[in-house]
Amino acid sequence: MQVAAKEFATDTAPVSVARALRESGLQACDAKLLLQAVLDVNRAYLAAHHDQFLSPMQAAAYAERVQHRMAGEPTAYILGEREFYGLNFKITPAVLIPRPETELLVEMALERIPQDQSCKVLELGTGSGNIALTLARHRPLARITAVDCSEEALAVARQNAAQLLAANNRAVMFKKSDWFDALDGETYDLIISNPPYVASDDAHLRQGDVRFEPRQALNGGAGGLECIRRIIQGAPSHLCAGGWLLFEHGYDQAHACMELLAQSGFDRLFCAKDLAGIPRVSGGLIDGGMS
Repeated sequence: MQVAAKEFATDTAPVSVARALRESGLQACDAKLLLQAVLDVNRAYLAAHHDQFLSPMQAAAYAERVQHRMAGEPTAYILGEREFYGLNFKITPAVLIPRPETELLVEMALERIPQDQSCKVLELGTGSGNIALTLARHRPLARITAVDCSEEALAVARQNAAQLLAANNRAVMFKKSDWFDALDGETYDLIISNPPYVASDDAHLRQGDVRFEPRQALNGGAGGLECIRRIIQGAPSHLCAGGWLLFEHGYDQAHACMELLAQSGFDRLFCAKDLAGIPRVSGGLIDGGMS
């Protein structure tokens, strides 16, 4: 099927939207997303115009994108963007691709950030900035610091901030830091993170889209808990009384996370499941303060 994409790119006969999708050899969702980008149209337009013909330039551009996807490159990197919580984020191979299950982490945070008063929030490992910027859009009074150890990731996050926040919005400050190292004793009302939590020997690191993503954003060391442990142990000294720590973790890590939280003095421990029923977000409160 990969050959078909090359064929319709050089075929002298006009190529319709229906044929381009049919002969791409890709899953329907990927084929449609790539063609929407080439034609610069939305999903509804594409569905209503299956008889439209591609120009030779469009057919060639689509075939090129199909080849990249057939080689395993993630669709988000080919398109250079990914939707998250209703917002469109610039994505490059320097950052982890935002995933739908991480929206649960955002929802848990929004429940704990007041709408009508200021609140200091820290995001650890911001990547594309999708979590911090989503929080800023929904809680404009929050003052958010988002850190990452990668300059390349921070550059992407700042581009997303310029696109998604008003020019005079200073709600999010991006800073280079290896977790808490550059925060100089600052304290926050909420700390949130989607840290690396895949075990270093997990075969999934060598499969599928994950092969193309930055390893440091995925590899959580032996057992996948090294980064989570460091965050939990460091968070109490950076949380105000009554402050929350929330973080995403792997499907089989909830029990270990609960134990680590308890050992570090957190109260009101919880674990929330994603839409697939998988334990996905855990957290706790310091010093038993306000809910």
